[in-house]
Amino acid sequence: MSDLLDYINQLRHDFKKATLDEAMLVDTPTAQFEKWFRDAVDAKIHDPNATVLSTVDGSGKPSARVLLLRNFEENGFVFYTNYNSKKGNDLAVNPNACLTFWWPELERQVRIEGIVSKQSAADSDAYFMKRPRSSRLGAWASPQSEMIADRNALDDMLNNVTKKFETGEVLRPEWWGGYVLKHNRVEFWQGRESRLHDRICYILQDDNSWHKVRLAP
Repeated sequence: MSDLLDYINQLRHDFKKATLDEAMLVDTPTAQFEKWFRDAVDAKIHDPNATVLSTVDGSGKPSARVLLLRNFEENGFVFYTNYNSKKGNDLAVNPNACLTFWWPELERQVRIEGIVSKQSAADSDAYFMKRPRSSRLGAWASPQSEMIADRNALDDMLNNVTKKFETGEVLRPEWWGGYVLKHNRVEFWQGRESRLHDRICYILQDDNSWHKVRLAP
């Protein structure tokens, strides 16, 4: 164990790939995120849409997990899940949440804070039908975040669902759908040498304009 702790404490990486200043940023955080996301795609980063969703439950306990962003626009950032999952239950009592993107190849991080609400049923239906049939069956089969006996129990649930929809279309279950995180604070982080990173944050104002500020690293 001590050798592992020594290894962890000796890990050092100086970030030198790029800089970030206020003049480089566009007017809205959504447009800036699009620029950085395109950079991540061009850099061939594996799953550039992978993000950590952080939520807080009714007793104030935080929880985080990695999921996939499926859409973003000025109205917000969209992801999908089981409404009865741990994240769904957290959001039902506390809609404040945060998405964190980390693109190590570019030495960049983006943190997006805001209020989450359910996507419209029509939009959730449209996305669900774009998923592979196997993924749609999985949504029906899994009681996400609930305790199950073992892997065989999950396989049995999938087998039962597969038989149920053997001759029919697999439509969206009512407990599964999209969430939209309406952002009010977005931070763009660019790694720099000596841990003196560039951090610039967009903060939503009362008149719905965005104010950019620099944060100390």
